[in-house]
Amino acid sequence: MNYLAHIYLSGDDPLLTIGNFMADGIKGKQYKTYLPQLQKGILLHRSIDSFTDSHPIVKQSTKRLHSKYSHYSGVIVDILYDHFLAKNWKNYATTPLSSYIENFYDSLDEYFELLTPGIQRMIPHMIADNWLLSYAEISGIATVLYNMNRRTKNISGMDRAVEDLQLHYHDFENEFTLFFEELRQFCEQRLLELEDQFHT
Repeated sequence: MNYLAHIYLSGDDPLLTIGNFMADGIKGKQYKTYLPQLQKGILLHRSIDSFTDSHPIVKQSTKRLHSKYSHYSGVIVDILYDHFLAKNWKNYATTPLSSYIENFYDSLDEYFELLTPGIQRMIPHMIADNWLLSYAEISGIATVLYNMNRRTKNISGMDRAVEDLQLHYHDFENEFTLFFEELRQFCEQRLLELEDQFHT
């Protein structure tokens, strides 16, 4: 899953959410050097990634792209799934997406000193271009994929994946909807387990 899904699946705790958001930059046992709520977010992130990568519905989505994009197909599906979460946000939350994102940006500002250096450098660009809100539109996803392709020195061809999104739009959306319901339930249980783990 990509940024918006990781943020959403963290629940209401700002520090846990930030831990989940920045977890990719924290390797191995480094997480133990962070505050407990951040640690929970980092561990939740890793659980989400494991659950996602091994799920048959997600594999169905990635298989559709694999012949064109090889190992980048998983990254592309993460981005496409964030599009469907943003587009169908009202099915998952009562707070409007724009307000939800503004609250998250406020949290990043409040806890800026706790963020990893890489995330600190990324934040100004993320807020200036409002990446998270842009996911709701196909044009926003096209921009994300274009920038990801540039980061691979144009090797991945990910910029063309917006064409695959449009071609198989309903298939991807149906797969996301089915998978995300299972992922939400998994995260609810995982958060309870983490609460127990950190209180023992």
